[in-house]
Parts: sequence; C-alpha cells; structure tokens
Amino acid sequence: MGKKDPIEEARRYVANAEEVIKKANYDPELKSYTDSKYIKAAGDYLWKGCLIALETVFHVRTGKGRPSIDKYRNAVAKRDKKLLNSVNIGYETMHLVMGYDGNRSKRICDTGFELANDIIDHCATLLPKVVCA
Repeated sequence: MGKKDPIEEARRYVANAEEVIKKANYDPELKSYTDSKYIKAAGDYLWKGCLIALETVFHVRTGKGRPSIDKYRNAVAKRDKKLLNSVNIGYETMHLVMGYDGNRSKRICDTGFELANDIIDHCATLLPKVVCA
C-alpha cells in the first residue's frame, strides 16, 4: 500500500471537521451553534490537520514526546512570517477558542475553517514539486 499524501490527509481532517460541525445545530437567529461539544471536536480536527501540514514542511517532530507550539512557531518563523501569523492566529482560534473553550459563535468557527484551509494550502505551496517521468 502506498504512502498517503500528508496534505491530502490534512484536508481530510478539515472535511471531517465540516461533518462534525453540522451536528452542532446552527441557530440563525443567534448566529451561533447550540452544542459546544461538536465545536470542540471540529476545532481539534482543524488544528490536527494544520499540524499534519506543518509537520510535512517543517519536520518539527524530533526526539521523544510531542513538540510544543513554540517549536512549530520557531520553525515557521525562520522561513515564512506570513505563515507564522496564520499559525499564531490559528492556534488561538482552532486549538484554544474552539477546541478548549467550545466557543459557539459561527463567525469564530468560520474563521477557524478559513485559517485551517489557508495554513494547509500555504504548506502545500512550500513543498517541493514531484515530477513524474
């Protein structure tokens, strides 16, 4: 079996988040979701997708244990300030505000999805292109 494309895997996490957030029951009158449990799950999926894409480009996972956000930030800062800004805002939005807090605001959730797609797409542009013969 062939190795999966990590960028496609990251995008799959975003697709999973889209499916999960549908279960959160959007209330258009309040412009928010009614169930934070699904917001937390969607935020976790989004952030994990971003980490997969970042890891593909920056190879932060060395040694034992999980790398901290600071290792990702340092690796990104050396190469791409624009991406660093997206990572910082994405970490706060997807991981903290959505994933931990379960903030039900549709605007915040939409921003989380937008940031995840931007980070993953940006990482895809930083990968070397493979030429098939």
